[in-house]
Amino acid sequence: MERFLLLLDGPWATLIVRELLHGPQRFTELKIRLGSISAHTLTHRLKRFEQHGIVTRTAFAETPPRVVYELTPLGMTLSTVLNAMNTWGVSVADEQLANS
Repeated sequence: MERFLLLLDGPWATLIVRELLHGPQRFTELKIRLGSISAHTLTHRLKRFEQHGIVTRTAFAETPPRVVYELTPLGMTLSTVLNAMNTWGVSVADEQLANS
């Protein structure tokens, strides 16, 4: 559990992975899908994921430059974890959430 939290710390980490589970995406696409995340936070998280082998960053020599982020095979294994988290979250009754 500690290792997981070290790699996926912060509130945005799992949401970024969730979006990348849908396939490769450009920075702007991710930012739009995530809504209120700042560009700084998204950049920081993606760099950290890249350092830990969870995400690959592919830069294309085009004008304007195009950069695509994609989960690695290691990153794809997080789908089971996120699906389990989603299943649990959906099972929690609205009344229980209202009492928190």
